[in-house]
Amino acid sequence: MIHPLILVGIFVVCTVAGYFIIRTVPSLLHTPLMSGMNALSGVTLVGALASTGLAFATDGIWAQVFGMLAIVLATVNVFGGFGITHRMLRMFNKKKK
Repeated sequence: MIHPLILVGIFVVCTVAGYFIIRTVPSLLHTPLMSGMNALSGVTLVGALASTGLAFATDGIWAQVFGMLAIVLATVNVFGGFGITHRMLRMFNKKKK
């Protein structure tokens, strides 16, 4: 089993690397990149559902609580991201007179 401190270290390194990668994305590519990430967030939601189902099968209360929190946060991320992407794409539509 992997020590939890190693997992936290991996999370921190990935967070810092992601920040520096996203910071360099030009604004022109932001909307298409965001749409792709929303699709990837859907995969995160499926993973949260699967792990929470396993947590309910094994009857661990903390795993169930964190699993439900993961489902809620992943759902907010997916719907919020698609809402913002839709709003940004409406700005590029030609207005009818």
